[in-house]
Amino acid sequence: MLERMLTRLSALRAALGLGAGDSYPATARRPRRSGAAGGSAAARQGLAEYDAGLLWSALLLLVLGLIMVYSSSIAMAEVSRFTGGRSSYFLVRHLSFIVISLIAAMLVFQVPMRAWQQAAPWVCFVGVLALVLVLIPGVGREVNGARRWLSLGIVNLQPSEFVKLAAVLYAADYTARKSALMHSFKRGLLPMLTVMLVVGWLLLREPDFGAFVVITAIATSVLFLGGMNGKWFAGLLLMLGVGFTALVLTSPYRMQRVFNFMDPWSDPFGKGYQLSHALIAFGRGEFFGVGLGASVEKLMYLPEAHTDFLLAVIAEELGLAGVVLVVALFSWLVLRAFAIGRQAVNLERPFSALVAQGTGVWIGMQSLINMGVNMGVLPTKGLTLPLMSFGGSGILANCIALAILLRIDWENRQMMKGQPV
Repeated sequence: MLERMLTRLSALRAALGLGAGDSYPATARRPRRSGAAGGSAAARQGLAEYDAGLLWSALLLLVLGLIMVYSSSIAMAEVSRFTGGRSSYFLVRHLSFIVISLIAAMLVFQVPMRAWQQAAPWVCFVGVLALVLVLIPGVGREVNGARRWLSLGIVNLQPSEFVKLAAVLYAADYTARKSALMHSFKRGLLPMLTVMLVVGWLLLREPDFGAFVVITAIATSVLFLGGMNGKWFAGLLLMLGVGFTALVLTSPYRMQRVFNFMDPWSDPFGKGYQLSHALIAFGRGEFFGVGLGASVEKLMYLPEAHTDFLLAVIAEELGLAGVVLVVALFSWLVLRAFAIGRQAVNLERPFSALVAQGTGVWIGMQSLINMGVNMGVLPTKGLTLPLMSFGGSGILANCIALAILLRIDWENRQMMKGQPV
């Protein structure tokens, strides 16, 4: 059974563009002259400068998210003293977040990947330091029993969103540098595992179990794609499975969430309130929805309608058609991320390849968990829908990550044209 599992893992790694025994250098070399990386001179000159499909799908998600955040937050904004009764309060703030994030993304796009590889350990260090600051009384801001934010005056910063980006960069840099040691537990896996445990402990202290799951998925996926020994990878998965199970079993509130997920209707006005109303929203939407702005569940029935449960409002107002559109756009983003990563592999750019595919894992995993929670197929977790849910930290981190992904694609295209990067 173990042999069959290892064979399938090797086949999956090969399908994603990385051979089971590949060993990549820490720095990129010139592209190969055969296959997709080479091609004719005319084909190379005819390449576009950027991946238009990736860019437009991300922009569509941002625009759709802006519309739905406004629609889902009007009722709460009108009755909240915090917003001053302004119905456009969340719309204005979310639009401001998007504008700032797009400006940041344009600046980030100018940074070459070699600079990101050099900065990766420092980015990770700053991320861990921010997680420590969150836990210091008087520095970190507590909301609903969780200490996840740093107050910066007019806005709150959520470090865990940026630690996801740091995890992608650091895991890619570590794996590229240690590629020759990926078959060793002591020198290959153990140092990275230590960093993961430190970050995980800090996140669980907040607590932010959802971010811990996503960051763990990013790190383990990058290690796997980078050529980790199959037996060590299987053992790591087993250890993580046991660890996550133990965290759930030893935590009463996590156990309660699991029970409520299994039967939300047993306590529809208590612990199962959020999920039961999310399911009602999905049921009311049917195929084409009740119409934009016509949701009933957003009228103070569904908590966190503009953040964690935005998809439920989309399902109610735009129906199955709206949900399918969102799923299709996220699926395209993830597929393009892995395609860009495979192209970087052909060009012998290991760090860029792993960053691209790690970004795909991040966006795909977080969107999958959020959708699963909204649809009642996963226990409730405080994870937003990337690029769409209200929240400045998440939008900014997602836009920066996609800017880096577009930079990788741009550098790939320049190398295929024979241009220096």
